[in-house]
Amino acid sequence: MTATREDLAPATPASIDGGRPTRWSPVELLPPALMVALGVLLLLPGHGLWFDELFTAEVGRLPLGDILTAIVRGEGVTSYLEGVPPSYNAPYYVVVHAWMSVPGLGGDTSLRVLSLLAAAGGLALITRAVTRLGGAATGVLTGLLLAAGPLLVVHSVEARSYGLTVLATGATALGLVRWLQDPPRGLVLFGLAGAGMGLGHWYAVTVLAAFVVAAAVLRGRRALPVVLIGAAAALPACLLVGLNVLNGTGSRNAEHLDDTDGRLVGYAIEAWAGGRTPLLVLAVGLAVIGAVRGGGRRGRELRVLGLAWTCVPLLLLVGAEFLRPVYHPRYLLAGLLGLGVLAAAGAMAAPRGARAPLAGLLLACALLSSVSLADRAPRERADDLVRTLAELQVAGEPVVAADQRAAIGLDHYVRTLAPRLRADVVLPPDDAPTDADRVWLVRRLIDGVPVPTDDDDILRAAGLRLVEERTFRGTQTRLVLQRWEDAG
Repeated sequence: MTATREDLAPATPASIDGGRPTRWSPVELLPPALMVALGVLLLLPGHGLWFDELFTAEVGRLPLGDILTAIVRGEGVTSYLEGVPPSYNAPYYVVVHAWMSVPGLGGDTSLRVLSLLAAAGGLALITRAVTRLGGAATGVLTGLLLAAGPLLVVHSVEARSYGLTVLATGATALGLVRWLQDPPRGLVLFGLAGAGMGLGHWYAVTVLAAFVVAAAVLRGRRALPVVLIGAAAALPACLLVGLNVLNGTGSRNAEHLDDTDGRLVGYAIEAWAGGRTPLLVLAVGLAVIGAVRGGGRRGRELRVLGLAWTCVPLLLLVGAEFLRPVYHPRYLLAGLLGLGVLAAAGAMAAPRGARAPLAGLLLACALLSSVSLADRAPRERADDLVRTLAELQVAGEPVVAADQRAAIGLDHYVRTLAPRLRADVVLPPDDAPTDADRVWLVRRLIDGVPVPTDDDDILRAAGLRLVEERTFRGTQTRLVLQRWEDAG
């Protein structure tokens, strides 16, 4: 039998994988649209920034030269942040500086919008990558599941680097898929975006390693270009870590990492599900099915990618935990995206009649977990404290920040909400003045007790006593506004 011209034509991206359609479709915009919708829902209450976000805002507004100097030298950017340099998230602050330099984009909400838009873009790229491997249904379900996942939803609306990390992760995944289907296409995207992953958050290098492992499993020796480019892409993050070790900030924030005593995988999956058991059980069960049957007979590439994406980062961190604590839920965000890929593949691997109900149940569980976050309390209420202070304080009365957390919130919101207070603000390391009849003291509470400082002794020695205090409770930080007056 004579072959037709169509039979002899090389496969194109639109017909690879057994004729499965891979051309872009408008339906692939559903995941980023859902991400934006949920993000806006969480932003509507207008909660103030908390410490990490305040740090972003205060660093990003500085001249670029000052930011770079602080990064290289490992120095703080203000007097009260002397021991908190912009270190491991250094490239993020450069991006934020550029974003804030655009007219109209210097406010608190705009910083969170940057993260939200980046996360939405990352989901669009992940949707495209999975669609090319597993078809439109699997790709769109993956994107929707990730968009509705509580861990990503929470961190997509914070002024931190996680949104940009998701964007780079999605671009790296798409670059790998392009290379798998039509080499050498995708290698440049894989390399550049892979470098961006590690610079966005250095834990994301574990996901880059997962992508390299997937390429090696699928293509064997032909994956050598991916291995070499992956190694080169990891180098900038390694150099950044090395810089921070050399300038003395290598162990900063290590106290926030937890030792899970070998339960890191379970903790990570629980964090991905937002602590909701129905979502956790359903997602893990479908992920197992996806790892075995996802994509059907021709879905080996999807299964290998999903397995590597999910397992390699977790295994690397489990191994690292033998050396030191490494666990923090949001640090694992880029790697946990792979769980959504496998869960979606598992739902689409079910018998045809069960696919829609399973997909709907999976999405419903995720959405219920995320929508409930709209009622969450603010992490920190420095903005409310400054508004109250602006109503009560009389010009000339000192306003003293007793500790670092109090100082950054006071400094930021006095600048943005109550500039008239600026002349009376006293920030660390300066102590409370001794020549005033009334002093307002802003401080942080830990377990209901103010952080110890020498301001109490100074004020008492000056003849002042505590006469009133107002507490501003946040889920992350509790602040108190104290009024000290002349005891006589």
